[in-house]
Parts: sequence; structure tokens; C-alpha cells
Amino acid sequence: MWSAFARYGGLIMAAVARPRLADSSAALGIGLALLAFALFSSMDAMIKWLSADYPVHQMLFFNAAFGLLPVALMTRRAGGLRELRTHRIGLHLLRAGCGMIGGFCAFTAYSLMPLADAYAFIFTTPLLITVLSIPLLGETVRWRRWSAVLVGFIGVLIMLQPGNGSFDLAAGAAMLAATASALSIILVRKLSVTETTASIAFYSNAVVAVVMACLLPIGFVPPTLPDLALMALAGLTGGAALLCLIAAYRRAQAAVVAPFQYSQMLWGVVLGWLLWGDLPATAVAIGGTIVVASGLYILYREVVRAEDRLEPITATPASPAAAPAAASAEPA
Repeated sequence: MWSAFARYGGLIMAAVARPRLADSSAALGIGLALLAFALFSSMDAMIKWLSADYPVHQMLFFNAAFGLLPVALMTRRAGGLRELRTHRIGLHLLRAGCGMIGGFCAFTAYSLMPLADAYAFIFTTPLLITVLSIPLLGETVRWRRWSAVLVGFIGVLIMLQPGNGSFDLAAGAAMLAATASALSIILVRKLSVTETTASIAFYSNAVVAVVMACLLPIGFVPPTLPDLALMALAGLTGGAALLCLIAAYRRAQAAVVAPFQYSQMLWGVVLGWLLWGDLPATAVAIGGTIVVASGLYILYREVVRAEDRLEPITATPASPAAAPAAASAEPA
């Protein structure tokens, strides 16, 4: 299931890609990353388009089911079924649960608000990871990153405009999606110590597909052939984007690739305007810019922390998930 969690501050599957920087080109990595984020936005636009006629859980099922095809290709190329072996099935199920909740909320947000607006809220994921890494990973967050988090949440308040009662289901769904994304990324950090990229992708998609299949009879709308083809294309597009993203992280350092995830804001604006005539409200544009700037600063601090520890920046998300789980006393 390709929801917010492969790219919004998370880049979850890329988090466990193994970099091969000496054998490849950073320029190619950047190109692959830009392609991946464009494909993710295209998938989101397809989901938003379909949401006018189909319930969210039905789209989530087809997205996860068709998304298993690229996972199968990834597994085969990586070494076959042995890539799916695991001794941490409980943690996989917990991460799949976070992905399912977050995916449902993200798809709900897409159906209720412009894509660019949803992206602006969901890009708070790096801020939430910073906060959650303290109780869940035992990390120490120093004043610089705390400052970035506080500034970022000021941006969220600007978008929400709580004084005029503008907070609604769409904004709540987007923020819940960001929270689930942050939890999912933290779980991937734990899983990536022993698990393969293929296993993390497979168990997440498989669990979502099975659970959503059980819910399909509730409000099921038989898809037309063109719409079924679009559902299949959405799942395959998300899978292709994932493969491009992993390839990008194998060819360039995370510090180089990760900032390009914010190109999705541009895609959100362009696709929203072309397909639905949507443009971000002034408050969302201002608040979203603040959130993006805060996320980029958090990424910068992660680069500084890694350099201070004399460690290379490897294939990790554009978020505090980029820091090793054991990091607790380095500058932040």
C-alpha cells in the first residue's frame, strides 16, 4: 500500500536501501528521486480522482493488492522468498497497522481537500518523528531541533487557523496520517536492523490487502473497467515510484536526495490546478512554507550530527529517522 509513508518525510522503504555510492552517479540518483516523487504525486492524484465514486477502504484494498506486484519483482531480484524470512512478525504487523491507519487517513484527506493542502499537513512528519524519537527511541533532542519543531508547529497553527473554527475532518485526517507516518518510520528504523527491504514492503502491503478485503462488502461499489484499470495503475505507479526511490538512495547520499521530496508540493499545486482548479489558500501556502523550511533544517541538523560522529549519511529518510537509533548524546 503506497500511502504517505514512502515519501512524506518518511521514504520508508528507502530507509533500508543499501547505498553503493562508489559505483553510481549522484546526478542519476537525483533524477530518479525526482521521478519517484512525481510518480507518487501522480498516484495520489489518481486516488483523489477515484475518491469521488469509491469508498476509501475499497481504494486502499486495490492499491495494496496491485502494489504487491512491484514488491514481488523487488523480492525476486533481491534473492527470492528467502528475502521474506523474519523473526519479528509482531513488529511487522504493528508497522502494517500504522500504515493501514495512516493510508486510510491520507486517502481520506486527498478526497476532502486539495492535494497541495494535504501535503502541507502531512509534511509535518519529520517534526513528529523528532518528538516521538525521545520516548520511543531514547534520543536526545537539543535546542536547535526543538526550535525547528516549534517553528514548524507554528506553521501548522497558521494552516489550521484555530481561532476561526476552520479545523475540519480533512485537516484532522491529514494530521493523523502524519502521526501514523512518524510511528511507522520509527518502527522501520527498528526493523531495518534485521529485516530486508522486500520483507518490510511485503508484510505491510499484504496485511493491508487482507484486512481491507474483509471490509470490502461494506459499501462496495463495483468498479467500471476504466476505473479498475485506474486503480491498478495507481498501485503499480506507487510501486514503480518505490523502486525508483530505492534506486536513487543507492546512487546518492540521503542528504542529497531527501530534500527533493518537497518537489511534491509543486506537483500538488500543478496537478490540483490542472485537474480540479484548486489552489492553496493563503494560510496554507504560508504555513506550508514554514513546515517545509523546518523539515529541511531538521535534515540539515541530521547531516551535521552524522558528520560530527564521523559517519556517512546513508540511505535514510529525510527526517530524524536518518539518525541512528542509538544516537542520544551527539549535537542536535
